[in-house]
Amino acid sequence: MLPAQRQKEIIELVKKEKVVSVMKLAKLFNVHPATIRRDLAEIEHMGGFKRTHGGLIEDDTVSEPPFAVRSHEQYEQKERIGRNAAEMIEDGEHIIIDSGTTTYHIARHLHNRSRITVITNDMNIASELKDAPGVKVVVTGGTLYKGSYMLNGIFTDQMLQSVHVHKAFIGTPAIHPVHGLTHPEEELVPTKQWMIKCAQQVIVTADHTKIGKISLLTVAPIHKIHTFITGREAYDPQIQQFRDAGVQVLTV
Repeated sequence: MLPAQRQKEIIELVKKEKVVSVMKLAKLFNVHPATIRRDLAEIEHMGGFKRTHGGLIEDDTVSEPPFAVRSHEQYEQKERIGRNAAEMIEDGEHIIIDSGTTTYHIARHLHNRSRITVITNDMNIASELKDAPGVKVVVTGGTLYKGSYMLNGIFTDQMLQSVHVHKAFIGTPAIHPVHGLTHPEEELVPTKQWMIKCAQQVIVTADHTKIGKISLLTVAPIHKIHTFITGREAYDPQIQQFRDAGVQVLTV
């Protein structure tokens, strides 16, 4: 059995049993315990799991750092993701750009485009596009989160219920090939869900550190995601699991 397949089965077993031991896995797969320890180290590196003394458990403690911290993390990777996401947008399309430090970089690459309508709940994104002559900017409205300039809440959701777009570009702190998109803050979940519902195509943009993470609340199951754009830093077995789930993955 190839390591990638064995690691996939180990992950499925941990999901079912919550915790597994090295010795049990070595016996199950008929390999040396040292081989299993290497597998567990690689699975932990993917995110969403952590090794214990003699085994592996799920790590469901994902939370989102403050905006000021996130804006500087993985900056160069986020810029690459934003540039490639922008290339997926056709002139004449109506799109949603979700609030976020990765999605912000999509807006930075739309200045020379034409006949694009951008709906956003992010004042940073709206400001970035204010001088783009070929881009119509529609701000959702809602309650302003002063630390991040995000708009959210009942007015945001009501606005999103009345629109239909070609593509929605969604940011996330956690994406998993089995559990899909999850988020730690309950008040932010409905807005993301409405963005996904009103789009013909859902494109998730997230740097490689978000892969394999699981947070408290489900935003969308994995089958709702059409394309996932992440950095080339992502680990190959991680990427294959998303492709196996039917998601197109672009590593940039």
